[in-house]
Amino acid sequence: MDAGRPDPARPDPARPDEARRDAVRRDAVRRDAVRPDKARPDAVRPDETRPGPRQTWVGLPWPVRTAVTWSACLLVVAAGLWLLGQVAVLLAPLAVALAGTLFLAALLDPVLVRLRRLRVPAALAALLTVLLLLGVLVGAGVLVWNLTASQFAELSQQLDEGLQRSREFVTSTLPVTDQQLDRLVEQIRQGVSGSAPDPVAGARKAAEVAGALLLGLVLLFFLLKDGRSMWHWVLRRLTGPRREVTAAAGRAGWRTLGAYSRGTMIIAAIDALGIGLALVVLRVPLALPLALITFLGGFVPIIGATVAGAVAVLVALAANGPTTALLTLAAVIAVQQIEGNLLEPLVMRRQVQLHPAVILVVVTAGTLVAGVAGAFVSVPIAAVLWRVLDTVQRHRTAAPAAAAEAAG
Repeated sequence: MDAGRPDPARPDPARPDEARRDAVRRDAVRRDAVRPDKARPDAVRPDETRPGPRQTWVGLPWPVRTAVTWSACLLVVAAGLWLLGQVAVLLAPLAVALAGTLFLAALLDPVLVRLRRLRVPAALAALLTVLLLLGVLVGAGVLVWNLTASQFAELSQQLDEGLQRSREFVTSTLPVTDQQLDRLVEQIRQGVSGSAPDPVAGARKAAEVAGALLLGLVLLFFLLKDGRSMWHWVLRRLTGPRREVTAAAGRAGWRTLGAYSRGTMIIAAIDALGIGLALVVLRVPLALPLALITFLGGFVPIIGATVAGAVAVLVALAANGPTTALLTLAAVIAVQQIEGNLLEPLVMRRQVQLHPAVILVVVTAGTLVAGVAGAFVSVPIAAVLWRVLDTVQRHRTAAPAAAAEAAG
């Protein structure tokens, strides 16, 4: 070997980094000689022959994995809905009171705004608005009682005569004998008496209703007095884009609730006026209470008007016979057709975009959860939630487009 040429097997002392790399390389070769399974990439450990959860999941066909994923999501959603339903049932009086209070606040908000424009203090304006509501309700009740109290004396005789005429019409038209009709009436009477509520349960329910009404009135006063300041306080706690989205969603939901409450009141009043005039012309007894029932039923879309019309037809049948009942039915159908095809699209102005099937499901769910009160408040809650979610979704889709335009 030439003296001038360096030995390749011996590291150059002038290059310490190369010497360290050679030492590390020699140590790795010695370790691989002791553990050959590490030196060979194709060597497999004994514990690696058992497939783990990840390998099992990856080995499943994609339809099975998709079905498992969707099933797990559906189970989670169903569990969440069940838990929410249980909480709603437990807190039904409070939830109904809150929903009813928001509904009345949206309905009475124009009155409050006009009083505030007259420079009436906030507390006094809220108190006057609540007193106006109570005055309208009490006045309507007193008026109905005074106008119909004189009819109850002769109503019993009219009902007996009407029921006898209806009985003769049924037995002469349908293949039903008097004995079968008597048995049917007795079964209905027993069913009604058997389904009568327990006195203790009735008293407890009455106490719950009274407490919910009192709570609703108090909350209504504070919402009218401090509602806007409460909402501004909530918005101040948010920052950035969330504040804008929350403010826009809140405005859209409040406008929807106000439009729904005022539009529903107008439509219910027109329904009550039309059916009440028809009952007066046909000389059906208790025309004013039936018109009031129609007005209240108008706040429950689809189902409320149908039930109120059925009550009016039954009273006409029992009091004046089948001919008057058929004429009453024709009047009810005509009024409801005018409402559904002309008044509702004109008054609502597409503020509440809910499909009739969705309305039926929502009303049924509200009735099952909280009875009649739940039927009243279920549709406005669904309408407001739909409008809020739609507004949030529109802001989310519009934000990337706005950012792209700003960047471009």
